[in-house]
Amino acid sequence: MSKQTIKLLRKDKIADDTMAFYWEMPEGFEFKAGQFGDFTLINPDETDDKGNSREFSFVHAPSENELVTATRMRDSAYKRELEKLPEGAEVEFDGPIGNFKLHKTESTPAVFIIGGIGITPIRSMIAEATKQQTSHNMTLLYANSKPKDAPFLEDFRAFEKENPNFKFVPVMTQADSDEWNGESGYIDADMLKRYVSDVSEPIYYLSGPGDMVNAMYDMLVEAGANEDNIRAEAFYGY
Repeated sequence: MSKQTIKLLRKDKIADDTMAFYWEMPEGFEFKAGQFGDFTLINPDETDDKGNSREFSFVHAPSENELVTATRMRDSAYKRELEKLPEGAEVEFDGPIGNFKLHKTESTPAVFIIGGIGITPIRSMIAEATKQQTSHNMTLLYANSKPKDAPFLEDFRAFEKENPNFKFVPVMTQADSDEWNGESGYIDADMLKRYVSDVSEPIYYLSGPGDMVNAMYDMLVEAGANEDNIRAEAFYGY
């Protein structure tokens, strides 16, 4: 799809230092859950050596019929300019891009091991599977520092109630006991095996900071996962 101009419809804070951006849907635009687009700022007041374009995953499922992205608001020229964009402001958009999508064979389980804002393409995949009532057996282990840092917690709790094939396991690495009584610490093989009976069976999806993705890949291989069944997408700060 060639580049075109779209408008920002609205923006919301969805977690600490995290915002969602709702964009005008281009006419005739279609995408697959898990894909992303390229967003280019038009004549920003400031820029840096990384330029004015960034890639963001689509947060909502195709069946939700909204074009939404979400990102951590880091201290970079692009993020400062993005945060101050007013409603109605235009950006150049190119998409959809990418092949990080849920596998088609519904009899093969899916296990998602996700850190932080790496959750964006996964929300789209799980929402679409839930809306389409597929029979994928899905388990999400979702790591954040504290609940206030974790976008879409309530969305996943709602999907779990709606979808009998979906198990949601939020994990907090730094939460105090008075604010969290779920899984704590870092995701490891022991935690994985509490929720996945046969580690060799699923297709795994890893998404999040690069260091976490690499560590989880090594953990899965050591735990007995099939290396050919590990799909990874690293998110780097910008």
